[in-house]
Amino acid sequence: MVSNSKIPNVEPLLPVKLGKGEVHFAQGVRAGRWIFVAGLLAQDFTNGIAEEVINNKLPHSGLPKGEKETNLIFDHLQAVLKAGGSNLVNVVRTDQYYTSITAVPPYQSVRHKRLGNQIPPSTSIVQGRMLLPDSDLQVQAIAVLPEDGFHPLHLTAKNLEARKTAGYSPGLTVGDFVFIAGITSMAQPEEPQHNSLPLVAQLEKGVLWGGVPVELETEFIIQERIIPALELAGATGDDMVKVQVYLTNPEDYSAFNKVWTRYFKEHPPALSIIPCADRGLFVEDGRVEINIVAIKKDGATKKQYVDASVFPGFMDQPQGILAGDLLFLSALMAIDERGVTSSAVLDPRQPYFQSTASAQAEHILDNVERLCDAAGTSLKNVVRVQQFYTDIAEFYPVNEVLSRRLDGQPIPFSAVEIPHPLPIPGCTVMLDIWLYAP
Repeated sequence: MVSNSKIPNVEPLLPVKLGKGEVHFAQGVRAGRWIFVAGLLAQDFTNGIAEEVINNKLPHSGLPKGEKETNLIFDHLQAVLKAGGSNLVNVVRTDQYYTSITAVPPYQSVRHKRLGNQIPPSTSIVQGRMLLPDSDLQVQAIAVLPEDGFHPLHLTAKNLEARKTAGYSPGLTVGDFVFIAGITSMAQPEEPQHNSLPLVAQLEKGVLWGGVPVELETEFIIQERIIPALELAGATGDDMVKVQVYLTNPEDYSAFNKVWTRYFKEHPPALSIIPCADRGLFVEDGRVEINIVAIKKDGATKKQYVDASVFPGFMDQPQGILAGDLLFLSALMAIDERGVTSSAVLDPRQPYFQSTASAQAEHILDNVERLCDAAGTSLKNVVRVQQFYTDIAEFYPVNEVLSRRLDGQPIPFSAVEIPHPLPIPGCTVMLDIWLYAP
């Protein structure tokens, strides 16, 4: 039975106090059979980026900076997993954010050395600034504590293979859960293509109209990549419980969602639509990347919709989904049916007596608590807080609100600056939150 206790059912792993001790960071949390690793940077947890990564006096005396950065992050990752009783073999998903495409190859090179041929489903996205000025890479992970019937099983399929440089599994199952890697419109070798984008996913060469580019690409990804990937894992589109979508063009929000809801309107997943950098995906001309969590169609874990009358912001988007012991929310902004909530709008006559970032966080967390109550869990059971800012300088006031609402409990957060506006004018903060529901 799900507990509604205000006492957390999650265990912080390797908590540290950052900055001057005012930011209480959980490097990870253990929640039942799950381990969620927060956004790890190559830091020493005292002075920022570790000195062995940034050696200003002898910058080229050792490995390239990107490899040193990645190696230290993997050291942190292994320490968190060990503290939770697991290891790299039991990682079921990773998410990487970069400040530049030049940070990707060194990361992939080190990842191959650390993980070998068992690289879990992965999503790599170029964003903007990180919380530390010298950081070019942030890594998050999800792992499990294996038990009978609950251990990672990597899936393979020729039409879903990653490039050899990446090497990750396109899909993985653990118990009833299915994790699908970030899917782009990258063409496979046998598919007619131009600039690595399948011809059917783009406008005909030389024409100025004849379709909407993001709609063509989304149709292709759904039909040729998502549905086959889910079938491989014993699931269907109706069985998706959490989806993240990254768009390189902020004008594509509604066009993407129009196509998405045409396919998945009846049983939609919790959905987060997140802007990323121009040319911020693996495919140079790609506009969309989608990662997926689903459940097996015939498994014991069932998909339950959670309704707390929270306005989602996108047509036909659910507020949250409970699947087994996890609660997945659609990404949240400080909005209502009229747009950005009035509490988050500065009074131009008194602009310095309020923090709009704090007001946005308060509104968002009010809604999270309503959804938690409806699902029978608590905000204190948070396991993943992905934070997206139009200005990373707004992290601190948002963190203050989070910390107060969690009574000082260490927070398993990640934070990046996005290079484009959020879909709702006036919003500068978006939170993508997962919770444990024991």
